[in-house]
Formats: sequence, structure tokens, C-alpha cells
Amino acid sequence: MIVVMKPSSSQEDVARVLERVEALGLQAHLSSGESHTIIGLVGETGRISAHTFEVMPGVERVVRVAEPFKLANREFHPQDTLIQVGDVTIGGNQIVIMAGPCSVESRSQLLETAHAVKEAGAHILRGGAFKPRSSPYSFQGLGEEGLRYLAEAREIYGMPIITEVMAPEEVPLVASYADILQIGARNMQNYRLLQAVGRQEKPVFLKRGLSATLQELLMSAEYVLSNGNPHVMLVERGIRTFETYTRNTFDINAIPALKQLSHLPVIGDPSHGTGKWQLVAPVAKAAIAAGADGLMIEVHPRPAEAFSDGAQSLKPKRFQALMEELRDLVQALGRTL
Repeated sequence: MIVVMKPSSSQEDVARVLERVEALGLQAHLSSGESHTIIGLVGETGRISAHTFEVMPGVERVVRVAEPFKLANREFHPQDTLIQVGDVTIGGNQIVIMAGPCSVESRSQLLETAHAVKEAGAHILRGGAFKPRSSPYSFQGLGEEGLRYLAEAREIYGMPIITEVMAPEEVPLVASYADILQIGARNMQNYRLLQAVGRQEKPVFLKRGLSATLQELLMSAEYVLSNGNPHVMLVERGIRTFETYTRNTFDINAIPALKQLSHLPVIGDPSHGTGKWQLVAPVAKAAIAAGADGLMIEVHPRPAEAFSDGAQSLKPKRFQALMEELRDLVQALGRTL
């Protein structure tokens, strides 16, 4: 349920509605726009009559929200959410590029890659310190050693860092190093992990599950939001279909759909979405054209030697070429890079 206040409503009118919401045992989420103030009600609203608020001074109308996701819903929060990470704003007019290796393999490998992506114009450095792998015999990451390398790269190149956290008990450790906490596709419905990152202040990069619907993705975001963390990004990284030529099927439809349904920033991950470096650039452009607020691109100086996901990683020169191509596209769309 949402209560839409009249443009002429006073602060006292809004305060009285908030008091009434609290008295009913509900939570209120306030969103102030250019012309209207919207008060979202969270809790067991089915037992509450709309008339309870419709008769109050300053109330224009009361609307019931059909979707099960409330806090992530654009009806609750009409304005786009902006997430500030250092000097980088995610969700605004600027397209934000996150780039780096799939796995942090060594100090030299990470610093070499960080230098390359910084020179090409990337805003945020990515790198996996903890790696969820399909095989227990594959490289699992360097753990805290990898986190230390990421933190060093941030100091040297002035780029915020994003890395994946895999378990609730690891959240405090990863949050002590990272600027953005990534939730991988396999953990999209790990609800205890979502609750744990929801209790943090660090932004959360939430990847769509391998076979997840958009509603399931938004409900996972709801777990983070309902635990107090409003800084969530929704990530389209491809879903599993009958097609086997590509690693996944990158769902372009999801990007504009999520932008319509939710106020949260939407990021495209064409590296995982395709699994083939030759397809990363065209799908990255398609994601931006569809309305994505940013991209995550895997870059490795020597993909043939990568410990993981070498086939989908761009070499630094190819990444630089992609950035140059994106500038023309972004300009045509009236946005900035």
C-alpha cells in the first residue's frame, strides 16, 4: 500500500500519516519527489482499509501495490536510486564501468590489470578473492590475500573495488576491504547471506540467478532492502536456457523491464552472459542501448593463462577499444561515460 500526498500537503500532514502508520504496527518508507510525497507502507497491510488514510488531511489517494516486492518497487520510490561509491555515482546519467579479472591470481596480475583498465577509463576495479566454482578441484581464490591485493590496487589507482562474498560469516571480513559486496548468481537466493549484507552499509551488487525470474530477483533485493541497506544494484548476467553455443542467454528484455519495475540501478554483465570474448563488445553495447546504468567486464592481460573464465575475458587492448566505441554510443543516447 502507498499513500500519495497532495502537492499542497504540509509537513504536519505527512507527520500525522507517519504517526498513523506506526500506530498500526507498520513500517513507513518516505519518498519525496518534485511534486508529490509518497509514503510506502510495509507489513500486513491487507487488514488495513484504504479509507483509514484517505480521510486524513493532505492525502491525495491510496494505492494498493499488487507485486510482492515493495521496497524495490518503483511505485514506492518513483525516483531512480543513486548509489555513491567514492567519487562514482551509480544509477545516474553516467554509465559506470566495472572491470578486472575474474579471479585475483597474484599481486602482479591484479596490479597489471588494474593499471590497464584504469587507463582505458574504467571506474571500478573487480576481482574475485573467493570463487564459487562448479568443480571442487578448480581454483577457489586466494581469500584474504586476494582482498589485500585488491585494497592495494585501490590505493595505487584510486578505484573503488568490488568482490564477491559467499557466506554470511565472511561478510564482516569482505566488507572491511571491499567498497561493493557482490552476491553471485548461485547465491541470489541464499537468504541468510542477503540478510547479512542487508545489515551492512556497503552497496550490494546482486546478480540474477541462473534460472531466476525477474520477480525472484526483485524479491532477493527485497531481503537486502528490508534489512536496512538501500544500496542495491540489480545485475543481468544471463540465464540458463536450451542454447549451448553461449555460456548463458543474456536477457536484454530484463534491462528495460527492471527499469520499469524498480528504481534500483541495473547493470549488465556481458562477460558471463555470453562466455565468449568475441561476443562481449556487441552485447555490452546492446545492454547500454537497452538502458543499463553500467557494465561489468572481465579483463585479463593473458586470458589463455587465466585461472578462471579466460574464454570470456578481454585483453587490455580489446577493452580499451570497447571503451572508445562505447563513448560514441553513450553520447548518442544522451548519457556520459
